[in-house]
Amino acid sequence: MARQHQELEVALGDGIRAQRIEQRLTQDELAVRANVSLGALKNLENGRGSTTGTLVRVAHALGQDEWLRSLVPSRTFNPLDLIDARRADPHRARRVRRRSSP
Repeated sequence: MARQHQELEVALGDGIRAQRIEQRLTQDELAVRANVSLGALKNLENGRGSTTGTLVRVAHALGQDEWLRSLVPSRTFNPLDLIDARRADPHRARRVRRRSSP
């Protein structure tokens, strides 16, 4: 699973780099525009880990606000809603996991 995360970080970094190059920006220019350090931008582009803040600032500086908004859920999840739903239906059967014999 760690490998999948690393591959995704590299892919995101490649996408950021491609957007930067397409917009004919240097790393220095994008770092200034995004208000992040040059090192943070290089780490992001190289898939070496980055903060969410850096990703958001860089994506915004590249005009990718719509992409950022697509990651935000349309409805927030409240775990208390699950409790309320269970209380509303007292006849709901509880599922019991049974261990299978080896």
